[in-house]
Amino acid sequence: MKRKLIAAIGVAGMLVSIAACGSDDGGDGDSGKKAGAEGYKGQTLTVWAMDGSSPDGWQKDLKAAFEKKTKAKLKFEVQQWNGIQQKLTTALSEDNPPDVFEIGNTQTASYAESGGLADLSDLKSSIGSDWTESLNKSAVVDGKQYAAPWYIVNRVVLYNKKVWADAGLKDTPKTRDEFYKDLKQIGEKTDAEPIYLPGQNWYHFVGLTVGEGAELVKKDGDKYVSNLADPKVAAAMETYKKFQALSKAPKDKDEATPQQGEVFAKGKTGAFIGMGWEAGIAIKANPAIEKEIGYFTIPGATADKPEGVFLGGSNLAVAEGSKKKELAKEFLKLALSDKFEGQLAKEGGVIPNKTSLESNLKGNAAAEAAAPAAPGGGTTPLIPEWAPVENAPNPIKTYMTAVLKGKSPAAAAKQVEGEFNKRLSQAQ
Repeated sequence: MKRKLIAAIGVAGMLVSIAACGSDDGGDGDSGKKAGAEGYKGQTLTVWAMDGSSPDGWQKDLKAAFEKKTKAKLKFEVQQWNGIQQKLTTALSEDNPPDVFEIGNTQTASYAESGGLADLSDLKSSIGSDWTESLNKSAVVDGKQYAAPWYIVNRVVLYNKKVWADAGLKDTPKTRDEFYKDLKQIGEKTDAEPIYLPGQNWYHFVGLTVGEGAELVKKDGDKYVSNLADPKVAAAMETYKKFQALSKAPKDKDEATPQQGEVFAKGKTGAFIGMGWEAGIAIKANPAIEKEIGYFTIPGATADKPEGVFLGGSNLAVAEGSKKKELAKEFLKLALSDKFEGQLAKEGGVIPNKTSLESNLKGNAAAEAAAPAAPGGGTTPLIPEWAPVENAPNPIKTYMTAVLKGKSPAAAAKQVEGEFNKRLSQAQ
């Protein structure tokens, strides 16, 4: 493993003050030893959870269960997403890091490579045998378990029931071809826009590449380079182009410019592809639209397999520098248990780390629509070199717009190849 954590944060990062991290008991913690009859009495475990990730009821119940079981105290510290990477990097390089922390699934590989994460392979063998493979993939680096899958969210089709009915459509589609046919029928039989699909909804495009079995990067010697010229990537882009042709959305904007939920709120759009929570944007803009909103899984090429989706979510990790690793694992055993994973799914509407727990989503229409696609979903490349690629102007967005404006996928891939490869080399 590369030990470059401190170097990565720079002098400015070293000056950042991280308050209330790690131990406040002044002791050496469990030092990796098992607790005796008195448990871990007198110790305090610090857990960083991101704002909005864990419902209050879940935190309260888990805290009570943890403190009863271990005799230790549990302190949740809610963190803001803005600036969290530098704050966490700094904290992990210090003597008293947070013991357990939430980490984005696409960020896990970078922190593992930097030496900031403890090896949790023993935890995987004891409680993780039935973790959903697609969710767990981001927590494994170089064959070792450096985090535990916590939850994910993914995109679904949000549709207007009235527009669907006005077009004479009684059922939701089960295949990609049926979906396209239904949207065409909306365009022919109503005055609504069949689908609002901006040209740079690139996370949906990533999902399409997952469905094609494509990779966005490939190895060239000892470095990663663009793989946008792969025919499988081109096939995903052609699918995107086919559906985008039914939309009036701009070809050079993403789903937030304008917010697609606000467009949908006007009642003149058949469907859009987004996160379940985007329904809230539509409802806020037009409360009357709430009764018309429905959800279904993005259909794939065949009825037995949903479309590929991008899995956005979080893992739970233990700091390599924590003095309470055994106590931290006791927390994870509880937090990731069927009881608390199920409660998180029920209260938060997120996809749990086991398919057997998806019954907890019953009654949450958006989550129920998202869950079937999770096992076949994927992420952006799980490599430390990936992060700079997403910085504006994202070359994948540039690629998408170029294709939608008439370039062949091969020509568009060639257009952005230099910038793509430059960014991949920045973290090496």
